[in-house]
Amino acid sequence: MVFEVATVPFNPGGWGPPEPTNPPNIPFAPFSRSDKLGRIADWTRNLNTSNTNPNRSNNRNNASDSAFDFTLDSDLYSTNNDDNNDSTFRLVDGKPPPRPKFGPKWRFNNNQNRNQLPQRRDEEVEAKRREAEKDRARRDRIYHNRSAGGANQGRRESAIMKSSVDIQPEWNMLDQIPFGSFSKLSFVVSEPEDLLLCGGLEYYDRSFDRVTPKSERRLERFKNRNFFKVTTTDDPVIRRFANEDKATVFATDAILSTLMCAPRSVYSWDIVVQRVGNKLFFDKRDGSQLDLLSVHETSQEPLPEAKDDINSAYSLGVEAAYINQNFSQQVLVRDGNKVVFYEANPFANVGEEVASVAYRYRRWKLDENLYLVTRCELQSVLDVNNQKQFLTLNALNEFDSKYSGVDWRQKLETQRGAVLATELKNNANKLAKWTAQALLGSADMMKLGYVSRVHPRDHFNHVILAVAGYKPKDFASQINLNTANMWGIVKSIVDLCMKLGEGKYVLVKDPAKPQVRIYEVPADAFENDYVEEPLPENEQVQPPAENVEGTAETSVAATDVEDKEIDTVP
Repeated sequence: MVFEVATVPFNPGGWGPPEPTNPPNIPFAPFSRSDKLGRIADWTRNLNTSNTNPNRSNNRNNASDSAFDFTLDSDLYSTNNDDNNDSTFRLVDGKPPPRPKFGPKWRFNNNQNRNQLPQRRDEEVEAKRREAEKDRARRDRIYHNRSAGGANQGRRESAIMKSSVDIQPEWNMLDQIPFGSFSKLSFVVSEPEDLLLCGGLEYYDRSFDRVTPKSERRLERFKNRNFFKVTTTDDPVIRRFANEDKATVFATDAILSTLMCAPRSVYSWDIVVQRVGNKLFFDKRDGSQLDLLSVHETSQEPLPEAKDDINSAYSLGVEAAYINQNFSQQVLVRDGNKVVFYEANPFANVGEEVASVAYRYRRWKLDENLYLVTRCELQSVLDVNNQKQFLTLNALNEFDSKYSGVDWRQKLETQRGAVLATELKNNANKLAKWTAQALLGSADMMKLGYVSRVHPRDHFNHVILAVAGYKPKDFASQINLNTANMWGIVKSIVDLCMKLGEGKYVLVKDPAKPQVRIYEVPADAFENDYVEEPLPENEQVQPPAENVEGTAETSVAATDVEDKEIDTVP
């Protein structure tokens, strides 16, 4: 094997190797540091110049040099400049490549595609925050639309917008009063005069003021105690006062509070007006909606339409009445100690166990010769500084936090004001009526209980989560309930009805519009043919495997009293 030494070129004209000869087709130009360099070589080109420039020499022989030969580009550009000006244009994407989202805060979800990168925790928080902002904006938009378009417009489904009484074709509509005319009414009444105080009151149990969601108490059932909801003309005491000409206008606090708070109402209601001689009686029908308590009346969220649904307006009204009755008896000290007044309960039979209630008959002066007598109810009494204080007891009920948006078990201890504000929004009419009744009866304190279902789908079992007390006048100012405006509404309706002739009339709140209509009805209306048929017993809201003690209706003569009790639905 012979080692061959490479040829060393000789430079006779100077030191170092001779100047190299540049290969063909390689452009060379001097440049400075400020100049921008172009392409040096392009190995991806596949130029076919046989058609574009046939006079050129064969490029196949110089294939190795074609990567460095950019003269063909200039020839191609000059040849096809007019025809294919955009053929040699290349758009370079200047955006940086996407950066991989690597980091320590990963949350992997096995249910998702493993090829997809999961979101980071901060991104999930940001997404939830955006969703919360959208929901808040939607609620604000609904609220502003409600304020602009009227408080009672476009909020309920057609099933809820049903009249409380069937309007018969022979009824004659005399007048209709829009609620907008009620807002400017004002009337100041003097202090009322107590005519009679009868019944008996048990003492309030102060331990319920310390009840919290963590120490909740089960709501008991008081099936042996009778609750009476007697209308005006069936009250023997009112009949006696009417015969003695104690007043001209007679009503109960439930009926009067409905008139006072009419502008806040959404559901339809009706009040029977009877003009007998120079006397005026405001009555309620048998099975009237006034015996029930509205739930979620002023809320934006519609309730289910089916009447037999446990969350329908009718079922919730029955449930609320049942809760209210049992709550008013459970928060009492049941040791037999009772404050008894001048007369016994005028609606109870001898030896009958009745609920703790006192009836306060009071008289107000509406005009020079116009007096109003009202039967007011009080539920309990309390000793404060050796003085008796009268109380009204009512209960708010939570049926499903999805409708209200506030979970009482989580918010009552820390944010009770937020819970009350939500109830004032969803049940403005009911709370206003309770406040008006407390003001009419001159109650020293009104107790509000917060009662919730044990489970959202169980409407038979309930628990007491908290009890709060308010002074009626302070609470009225808090909910923007103007006493002068309330009496102005009553005074205007009384003046309107006093101009009517003798007969029977009915005030009906329009189910779809904020207005009330006055109809003239036959004398025998609402006695037999006009009373709505009650639901069958198997369709009524009742607890399972328990007998519901219904109230017995006693047929009596015209001069006797017919005891009417609201059905207790355990």
